[in-house]
Amino acid sequence: MSGRARLALGAWAATLMASCALLPLVEPATWILQAAFLLGVQSLVGAATRRVPLARPLTVASQALVTLMMLTLVFTREQAVAGIVPGPEAFQRFADLLQQGSDDIARYAIPAPLESTGIRLMIIGGVLVIGLAVDTLAVTFRSAAPAGLPLLALYSVAAGLSDGGADWLWFVVAAAGYLMLLLAEGRDRLSQWGRVFGGAPRTPGGESGVVAPVRTGRRIGAVALGLALVVPVALPSMSGGLLDGVGTGAGAGNGSGGTISAVNPLVSLRDNLNADDDRQVLSVRSDPEAAASTYLRIVSLDDFDGTTWKPSRRDIDKVPDEFPTPPGLGADVRRAEITTRIAAADWYQQDWLPMPYPPSGVDIDGKWRYEPVGMTLVGDKGQTTRGETYTVKSLDVRPTAEQLASAPEPPAALKREYTELPKSLPDIVSETAREQTAGASNHYEQAVKLQEYFTVTGGFQYDTQVQAGSGSQAIARFLQNKQGFCVHFSFAMAAMARSLGIPARVAVGFAPGTPQGDGSVSVGLRDAHAWPELYFEGVGWTRFEPTPTRGTQPEYTQTETPGSSLPDTGRPTQSASAAPSATPSASESCTAEQKKLEACPSESAAAALTKDDDGPKWYVLLAWALAGLAALAIPLSPALWRMRTRAVRLGAHGRTEADAALHTLAVWLELTDTAWDFGIVPDGSQTPRKAAARIVRLGHLETEAAASVHRVAEAVEQVLYAPRPRPVAGLAEDVRRAIAGLRGTAPRSTRLRATFAPRSTVRVVWAVSEWWSGVTARVAAARPTLRKPSGQQS
Repeated sequence: MSGRARLALGAWAATLMASCALLPLVEPATWILQAAFLLGVQSLVGAATRRVPLARPLTVASQALVTLMMLTLVFTREQAVAGIVPGPEAFQRFADLLQQGSDDIARYAIPAPLESTGIRLMIIGGVLVIGLAVDTLAVTFRSAAPAGLPLLALYSVAAGLSDGGADWLWFVVAAAGYLMLLLAEGRDRLSQWGRVFGGAPRTPGGESGVVAPVRTGRRIGAVALGLALVVPVALPSMSGGLLDGVGTGAGAGNGSGGTISAVNPLVSLRDNLNADDDRQVLSVRSDPEAAASTYLRIVSLDDFDGTTWKPSRRDIDKVPDEFPTPPGLGADVRRAEITTRIAAADWYQQDWLPMPYPPSGVDIDGKWRYEPVGMTLVGDKGQTTRGETYTVKSLDVRPTAEQLASAPEPPAALKREYTELPKSLPDIVSETAREQTAGASNHYEQAVKLQEYFTVTGGFQYDTQVQAGSGSQAIARFLQNKQGFCVHFSFAMAAMARSLGIPARVAVGFAPGTPQGDGSVSVGLRDAHAWPELYFEGVGWTRFEPTPTRGTQPEYTQTETPGSSLPDTGRPTQSASAAPSATPSASESCTAEQKKLEACPSESAAAALTKDDDGPKWYVLLAWALAGLAALAIPLSPALWRMRTRAVRLGAHGRTEADAALHTLAVWLELTDTAWDFGIVPDGSQTPRKAAARIVRLGHLETEAAASVHRVAEAVEQVLYAPRPRPVAGLAEDVRRAIAGLRGTAPRSTRLRATFAPRSTVRVVWAVSEWWSGVTARVAAARPTLRKPSGQQS
């Protein structure tokens, strides 16, 4: 095989191996087969144009054109000329599919369904673009080292989006592909200097000239692997949104301790609210009086750094049988315990468990941990909500306005933590808070006035198309523009409450869903919500609802008397009926124009979540079993190959003198390869006797092992130089004693590498290369016989 052919094959394999890091992101993983085929066609086009030869820019242009035509054939053939030539309509279709893929990425949890044509185009197209970059750098311009950058970008994107469970395996696969590409280029370059640098001569004495390639490859590999390890750490994490698996995990441990630190789960909340398909996330059944007003809380965001709100790093523990009383809740506050049964969709993959607040007990299977400050449950070691069905007992806390108004000051430590504001927060936030709460005599009245400012008197409009924004000026812009969605309203009210000395945090979860005909409540993507929680001593963390037209306002904040801004503390608040309405309620996502046209869709009872109890199919189990075996076989394949090779070389040697000679050479090769695995690089320029002395010296072998090495070397010299070599018995045992001696004097790291990553496995690559060279040579030799003699007439 020519040098360019080896490089092209290495570039194809390296890109495909790095693309394996994308396998956990989409299911099923059959897309990798289509990508491998299209990538192979792309590589063949490059090989053909380089053989013509064409100028390098024309080669790249030819590959890019064929790649575009292949993508057109696969994704937009109905809009293309002759099904393969892209025109304006095809390019418009590409743009639509890319937009669809972007929306689906924000909508679906990992793994996303392959049925999404947009996601399939983004993955396969991305692999082809990376493959073109790798082939261009490594083969067309013969510079394999920079080709690691696009491979690294491909792996980094996959590692940033995945949940991290098997990132190490995909890193090993991607790194192996890159090092294989470097090896192919190194052998091609060094072979141009002659046979010494072209690889080891296949003689029974050793391998001359491998010192330079090994040292060079070792240095290049160390730099490449170091960059691959450091760059993903330095790159920003690309995490999912509210409905995506955030991939935080819960740390290691046996359930008795540890910590958890989560990313902000509000990243894609706006996309979820704007989802075209309001997919059902949860099916909820609860007590009739609470079903229509139950908020499902996922996590609380209590750390405000001026840029965003996010969860603090908290200690976690095993899930208690009975949850403690919520912090700050006094015995004189009326409460009722409700039971809620929740079924999560089989595509909903979230680390945090949605529950009514405050929970008093949870019945759920799986690996879950308890965070006592927020009273939340978080999955441990890959545990998610996907397909889970669980029961939550929670308290329906019903404080009166009078109890909230007379609440004493909270503990100093709690107030200090939950009223902290960054210095970068614009003054307009605190100034607006003081202006809107002027005349209030306590924190409760201030909180109600803030809620009314956002929902009634402030002129704010609910708009999910507004960007969430970031930075210290985001809240200031919202207070000036007065347009936003739940993120803006909750962030602003919590920050304003803190500026007034009221402990506040932001809760993330789901607002009450849509009642169904079977008595359940369907919670969909558009029910994703955020709301502020304010702390009042004697009541605890209390929900407020500043977002207009979203959720339900708590009874203790509702205005009873027209023209009054506060509830009447002299009489109890009247509760709205929880009975289902006889007429269907309008969807909260329905626009004003749709309402005028009476075109708002109604939810069907058939949308209730059904659970398949048949269990996984046999072929799914078989596929997982095969995948598990493959995951074990790939990293163990070098060790398995060496075990098999050693057994063959040291096995029975036959009875004839020819067989005895072959056996002697085989055991010598095994001895030198084993020494190579332990770091003693073969030197083909030395005689067997000098090579044996070198192995004894560098391997620090003791007397018995050293004598065994010398006996094998003497037998090899007899085979190579004696007129009639005599068979020598016990050579296999001598080699085994030498191997034991090398293993006994080597440090643990060297022993582990010799076992699981032996250096001598490079012979497999050399063998494949020689085999292919022989095939091409035989084809080239047979080619003249197929031609007509010159001058022969047809």
